[in-house]
Amino acid sequence: MLPRKRPGEGEAVNEPDSQNSVKKHRIISSAESENTGETATLGVGDSFSKRSTDCEEATITEMAFDNGTPCDIDEDLHSRQLAVYGRETMRRLFASNVLVSGMQGLGVEIAKNLILAGVKSVTLHDEGTVEMWDMSSNFVFSEKDLGKNRALASIQKLQELNNAVAISTLTTKLTKEQLSDFQAVVFTDINLESAIEFNDYCHNHKPPIAFIKAEVRGLFGSTFCDFGPEFTVFDVDGNEPHTGIIASIGNDNPALVSCVDDERLEFEDGDLVVFSEIRGMTELNDGKPRKIKNARPYSFTLEEDTTNFGAYERGGIVTQVKQPKVLKFKPLREAIKDPGDFLLSDFSKFDRPPLLHLAFQSLDKFVAELGRFPVAGSEEDAQKLISITTDLNESLGEGKLDDINPKLLRHFAFGARAVLNPMAAMFGGIVGQEVMKACSGKFHPLFQFFYFDSVESLPTEPLDPSDFKPLNSRYDAQISVFGSKLQKKLEDAIVFVVGSGALGCEFLKNLALMGVSCGKHGKLTITDDDVIEKSNLSRQFLFRDWNIGQPKSTVAASAASSINPLMHIEALQNRVGTETESVFHDAFWENLNVVINALDNVNARLYVDQRCLYFQKPLLESGTLGAKCNTQMVIPHLTENYGASRDPPEKQAPMCTVHSFPHNIDHCLTWARSEFEGLLEKTPAEANAYLSNPSEYTSAMRSAGDAQARDNLERVIECLDSERCESFQDCITWARLKFEDYFSNRVKQLTYTFPEDAATSTGAPFWSAPKRFPRAVQFETSDSSHLHFIMAASILRAETFGIPIPDWVKNPKKLAEAIDKIIVPDFKPKADVKIVTDERATTLATASVDDADVINQLISKLEQYRKNIPSDFRMKPIQFEKDDDTNYHMDMIAALANMRARNYSIPEVDKLQAKLIAGRIIPAIATATAMATGLVCLDLYKVIDGSHKLEDYRNTFANLALPLFSIAEPVGPKVIKHQNLSWTVWDRWIIKNNPTLRELLQWLSDKGLNAYSISFGSCLLYNSMFPRHKERMDKTMADLARDVAKVELPPYRNHLDVVVACEDDDDNDVDIPQVSVYFR
Repeated sequence: MLPRKRPGEGEAVNEPDSQNSVKKHRIISSAESENTGETATLGVGDSFSKRSTDCEEATITEMAFDNGTPCDIDEDLHSRQLAVYGRETMRRLFASNVLVSGMQGLGVEIAKNLILAGVKSVTLHDEGTVEMWDMSSNFVFSEKDLGKNRALASIQKLQELNNAVAISTLTTKLTKEQLSDFQAVVFTDINLESAIEFNDYCHNHKPPIAFIKAEVRGLFGSTFCDFGPEFTVFDVDGNEPHTGIIASIGNDNPALVSCVDDERLEFEDGDLVVFSEIRGMTELNDGKPRKIKNARPYSFTLEEDTTNFGAYERGGIVTQVKQPKVLKFKPLREAIKDPGDFLLSDFSKFDRPPLLHLAFQSLDKFVAELGRFPVAGSEEDAQKLISITTDLNESLGEGKLDDINPKLLRHFAFGARAVLNPMAAMFGGIVGQEVMKACSGKFHPLFQFFYFDSVESLPTEPLDPSDFKPLNSRYDAQISVFGSKLQKKLEDAIVFVVGSGALGCEFLKNLALMGVSCGKHGKLTITDDDVIEKSNLSRQFLFRDWNIGQPKSTVAASAASSINPLMHIEALQNRVGTETESVFHDAFWENLNVVINALDNVNARLYVDQRCLYFQKPLLESGTLGAKCNTQMVIPHLTENYGASRDPPEKQAPMCTVHSFPHNIDHCLTWARSEFEGLLEKTPAEANAYLSNPSEYTSAMRSAGDAQARDNLERVIECLDSERCESFQDCITWARLKFEDYFSNRVKQLTYTFPEDAATSTGAPFWSAPKRFPRAVQFETSDSSHLHFIMAASILRAETFGIPIPDWVKNPKKLAEAIDKIIVPDFKPKADVKIVTDERATTLATASVDDADVINQLISKLEQYRKNIPSDFRMKPIQFEKDDDTNYHMDMIAALANMRARNYSIPEVDKLQAKLIAGRIIPAIATATAMATGLVCLDLYKVIDGSHKLEDYRNTFANLALPLFSIAEPVGPKVIKHQNLSWTVWDRWIIKNNPTLRELLQWLSDKGLNAYSISFGSCLLYNSMFPRHKERMDKTMADLARDVAKVELPPYRNHLDVVVACEDDDDNDVDIPQVSVYFR
């Protein structure tokens, strides 16, 4: 049992004044209110994403993490986005009003991404009405909306994405003056003359209004940005400032600074850095930014004379100082004539941007002259556009292009009226991100023109003009680009989408609008074993707050069907893996046309990759990380597979560093999560295992007989006896004693064992970088961080014991009074304590020759203590859940980590930062997801067409923060050759009719291969060195699998796969493909 408490008076703690914040309401802009009768506004109701709540009297948690900022961000909802942007950027977004003009496919994609991000307001502007033509690119329209104003038809479904954003509409012609109500305006359907007029107004406005002109024309797209005469970028790349741990600094001019080789430095020549915590050369601790040069992986030169500075002794941190950058944008009127450098995306098309710059201007002239877009398939219209482009090019004088590529311009003309969904999704991500840059100053803007095309997505066979004719269907816009034959193939495609999270939602929307699997022979299967959580709602846009707790795949499939009721979709809740091969069986894989991965972990991707390799199915792969995204096309026999190249594993901190010598907050948080799981999940689970079956548990511990078993028993005894809690006061006592143990006693023991002047066996200082000398923390009830630890720990301890939790525990004064009653024993250091310092050690438990005897003694004690425990008593283990801010899990972990950081003089973090690191949260934003899926779907056209070459496919890496787009053709698979045979990883040799072992060996011999070993799974079926294996020659391979490997071949499996080791006639090993033996 815990120590008895003494009665006593608690020291008075003054309660803080209640902190009331005024609840903020969204205000519709004046431009909206003036257009009465023509403006629809959806106000802000109660919602899952309320921005501001009335902050009542500060709780212990609020006091512990108070950084002087208002509690205005729903961190449960926006945690993944906060990981990318940070609080300050989010607050700027929350204060931004944005206009999106043109609500065809591109406009609605941009609006969707802005609303999910949580800007203050979005005003939708469109004077046109919904046409059947719009149905292939706008996910909010249904056939019931035909004839309605586009903006009015969009508002309701867009509002559902985020009730905290005020969404309104404008349906009449815009005036320049109306733009003054916005921080950023986006035009997706505007002629060049009007764009120049509006841009002039925005550029000269005080303050400037960010202006973006974007358009998608078939497989071609363009973007122009102008954020004003002088625009300040506060954070160019979004990366955390780089840091290094100093090992030495010379007294020289210039001074050489060396850092420990724990991690490579990421500094560049010209960077500014600041120093801190340096012993000896304290002159550098003045916080003054200093320029560096000669940056190397572990050193750099400081542009400063340190000759007369104090001699460097030890310690020190060097931190990069990120500098703001001022950009001077040109208005469209000037930039159209002098565009400067174009942002290049595809290096195989380095000459394309200047041509597209002319082509989009020519299209504007065409529409101005004829009052319409070119007609798909009309050679006359195409020639007219080519003629306009030729004249425009000739007018450039010395700057004219050598080749205007009439073939490309013909494709441009044919698709000019169409807004394709994949292009809208891609540009919706890019432009949405540019708007957020304009509103926040976070990330480097696109400067200033960006052009892109995916003309290689077109069918390889020439199309007849009649193929482009509209069919009065929702796919007419897509047919005008690709023709009706490819449309039919899309509709009849059999597709497997693996995952329905952020990527999966975007994919389903895209596929529904493209008409994929919407024909009578088509079918789309989507699977995901996860359920919807609140944190999903800021990116996974097919989900709503009322869907929380429901299966992702089911809800996503239902939403996709509402976008296109013709889609034939089946939703499953199965994880794809070896355990579900009875669900995703051979026939399932064999019938597929294509697999689209929408996964968030590498192991699942590798499994699907192996399945696609095996069944020779195209796999379209993509992923996102913050503002970055990548796509990879895995095409049978053309490209390498996904698993052909892998990232190196993440570097793990040594166990001794985490447990005794942390030097950054990541180490503290790793330790904190480990302690959380040990105290609240593993130990209670161990106790329950013992209580449920004492004899079986103790027998297992005796059989193990090792240090781990000894530790388990010691923890169970602590839990059920010495640290058993029967009241909430016991839980507070336990928490207080844990505080003393963790943050005082252990540190005192460590510094007793290794004093500050300790030396290693070589005579070097023990406490040299990167080690930091720790100091014990003295508990004080006046410190809100200390109270926060006690509160979180006692609440969670009470949960594990099923003890009711009183409300007063959240009151600082009452909790302090309860803590003051606790007797905390004085600490006495021990001389024989062993502390692990070996970085190669994988466990802290030290083995002993008498472990077995100790285990028997512990079991005897445990049996004795069990007599005092009710037979039905069971503990309640707590499984860590990062995304529930009311469960105190992150409170406990953040408190543990911060107190440990305080021990080692490491900067502390707030609960959100702790959640991101300890919860291993992957930063994610909707814009990167949208871009990735758009790019993948541009390649899906090629896959379904089925006749494209390797050079037509594209892999992409993009970073929207920079922005950087790197698009290139995929790498081909490695080819292995033997005699007149050649094969790649895609090949699988098939032998049918249930052959015998002799027949299989002869079949291989006919290929010039001598098989000396055949295995099935982990079982050896044949080896030429074993004489007895010759008795198996006339048995069928299926019988060998049953008899030797003892495998039951399930009814859904019609073949077995064997691995054959072969050599050629010269005894050289030959790596042959997997062999599939068909027995049914």
